[in-house]
Amino acid sequence: MRNLIAKTGLLIFCLFGWFGVWSQDLNNYLVYNGSWSNLASSSYARTEDSVFEDEKVGLVLSGGGAKGLAHIGVIRALEENNIPIDYIVGTSMGAIVGGMYAIGLNPDQMEALVNTDEFQSLATGNIEDEYKFYFMQEDPNPSWLSLKVAKDSIWETTLPTNLINSVGIDFLFLEHFSGPAAASGYNFDNLLIPFRCVAADIESKKEVVFREGHLNTAIRASATFPFYLKPISIDGKLLFDGGLYNNFPTDIMYNEFFPDIIIGSNVAGQLAAPSADNVLSQIRNMLIRRSEYTVICDNGILIEPKGNVGIFSFSNAQTMIDSGYSATIAKMPEIKMALTRRMDQEVLEQRRKRFREKQPPLKLDQVYVDGLNKRQATYVRKLLSAKKNEEINLSDIKYVYFRVFEDDRINTIFPQLEYNKFTNLYDLYLDITKDKEIQVDLGGVISSRPISGAYLKLKYNHLGSIGVSANINGSLGKLYTSAQIKTRLDFPIKLPLLLEPVITYNRWDYFKSSTDFFDNETPSYLVQKEKYFGLEIGFPIQNKGRVRLGSNFANLRDEYYQTKQFDKLDTADRTDFNVLSSHIRYEKNSLNRKQYANQGSYLGIKVIHNIGEEIETPGSTSTTEGKWNTIHEWVQIKIEYNSYYKNKGFIRLGTFFEGVYSGQSLFHNYTSSILRAPSFQPNPESKTLFLESFRAYKYGALGQRIILNLRKNVDLRFEGYLFHPYQSIVKQDNTVSLGDEFDKIYSIATATLVYHSPLGPLSLSTNYYHNTPEIAQESKTPLTFFFHFGYILFNKRAIE
Repeated sequence: MRNLIAKTGLLIFCLFGWFGVWSQDLNNYLVYNGSWSNLASSSYARTEDSVFEDEKVGLVLSGGGAKGLAHIGVIRALEENNIPIDYIVGTSMGAIVGGMYAIGLNPDQMEALVNTDEFQSLATGNIEDEYKFYFMQEDPNPSWLSLKVAKDSIWETTLPTNLINSVGIDFLFLEHFSGPAAASGYNFDNLLIPFRCVAADIESKKEVVFREGHLNTAIRASATFPFYLKPISIDGKLLFDGGLYNNFPTDIMYNEFFPDIIIGSNVAGQLAAPSADNVLSQIRNMLIRRSEYTVICDNGILIEPKGNVGIFSFSNAQTMIDSGYSATIAKMPEIKMALTRRMDQEVLEQRRKRFREKQPPLKLDQVYVDGLNKRQATYVRKLLSAKKNEEINLSDIKYVYFRVFEDDRINTIFPQLEYNKFTNLYDLYLDITKDKEIQVDLGGVISSRPISGAYLKLKYNHLGSIGVSANINGSLGKLYTSAQIKTRLDFPIKLPLLLEPVITYNRWDYFKSSTDFFDNETPSYLVQKEKYFGLEIGFPIQNKGRVRLGSNFANLRDEYYQTKQFDKLDTADRTDFNVLSSHIRYEKNSLNRKQYANQGSYLGIKVIHNIGEEIETPGSTSTTEGKWNTIHEWVQIKIEYNSYYKNKGFIRLGTFFEGVYSGQSLFHNYTSSILRAPSFQPNPESKTLFLESFRAYKYGALGQRIILNLRKNVDLRFEGYLFHPYQSIVKQDNTVSLGDEFDKIYSIATATLVYHSPLGPLSLSTNYYHNTPEIAQESKTPLTFFFHFGYILFNKRAIE
């Protein structure tokens, strides 16, 4: 009897508190019941008898970014002590953790998921290596930033609305939440644990509560941290992180479920007051409504895990989980005193098992594409290899799904699965927006040596029944000048195919870029020019590999003096090589950066056939008279392997191999022969130097890299390379010949401090070139110091 009186008193006490909150907040939030409503009355029916059943417990989980992973530890501690959880309401990360628990994941499963490399990679906007589609990626260029505009609004300025792309996390949510949502009939009351999550509608300035619908969409909306993730639209409303208006939704728990006891887990701090000198604090206060981090009823219990981690520091997941567990254990005596009911773990596991068995397998029937016209939608469907009336598993489409996103004509893609109870299959709906048609890339390099230059690229993308990209790019600097026009046509057949014609002009001036650098006998004047037209056909080999076949017709012109005694009135010697170069190239690439990578690997195998005519035109200082010409034909094979076999932690290790076999014959003189020889250029500085010692027709090279990851985006790199030519190209008076077999070994050692800025690498290096007379005479140390900001990257050579 006393227990009944106590419960009745508790009910009356909480009823008044609940009614006050409910009446005050009735019109303060929108409810999604498959459509939008201002009605805030509870949809969860508790009968009169159920009020007097064992106590019902509601768990409220706050937002807080990576700190919100502490909620997993909170749930673990509650489960281990048999504390029941009957309802869950969450915001932002609280919605993600609460949603995982509501669909039946136990604490072990949740902890394992968030500690995976996949989750931590996706949470920071990265796609796992195995899902990156290398075939669609452009060749690396020295751009720092890209600006995109639509062709019908060229003068309209837009800023990016998201820091990271969400394609990976969106698909993860689709995989985990679509089956449980279908099993619940898209009613969140019918999940294993009745669930609500909160988002923010910035147009109406109201919070949004999700009771029904697609669970992955609701949770994604709730976790859309402004400017970090791109917002999504649901039935015409653009939604953001629920933490903007209600970061600790205890009032939603009362309004929606009216539990006997609320346990709240809060990892969010109070919003700091705006400062006159801090514009970010002003923006935060304009956007975010202050939340009350309290549990409304006096019998509620507040748990506040502590953890000094950043809001996006998902690599510290275990630290926060342990923090949540410890904070809850500390509160456990208070929880057990307030609550007499306990949950039997075997009963809970049986409920989880039954709920999992209700979930229809993720088999797909139809694929629908929204947001594109008919031709564009057909292009996407073909990329997905999705045919009408063809049943496929969601896992089967995962690789090609990410291939669609890798197409740079596609801006965003948001997936949704709708279960059809008549076919027992899901229909996949893809909401796709195409990217803006015009792209402007700006970049270049700034250096301590006279090699600085600027880079500009203009690109136009068209998406129709095929994909078309046309671009023109140019570089201008003392060392390197280039202009290129290139068009890419993508055909979305079962094995994707590209066709790429290109016209290129390249010029390297080793004279202007080397003044006062060398102290040796290297020719003072070396200029290489090339003009070529090329055509390539390409196709992918799985996700990481690609094959390119093509031909280039080129004029290669080398201008040089074979003596240092010349003046402005002299004319240089000139060697022209008119060549038809055909090649087949296989590449497999998962490197994480286009320069100074510290993760992934690269394998390149290229076979080239060259046939052309060498024409030498002597200059005013030449010892020969009259033109000289001959035909050269040879096959060249090049293999390059670059792998970071230890790519995590403070110390990272990589290895490097490069081998070249060329049947090329010597040209008419030493300088023309050495200019046309394959070169070994393993580090950025060597790409800017004309190093005769590291050029040969046949060679092998090995390297080892030790990288200290000092902090995020800061590396200290130690690299060493050995270069062993089969036969060096030797100058003897006015003749050229090949040296003895395996006669010399050359080496490069470098120590480099690199900061990977948002625009490009900022690098300071010390480089040692052993046994390299081009760098310094024997009496001097062959040591160089090199600084650069930006990328040292060039357009492809004609016979590279």
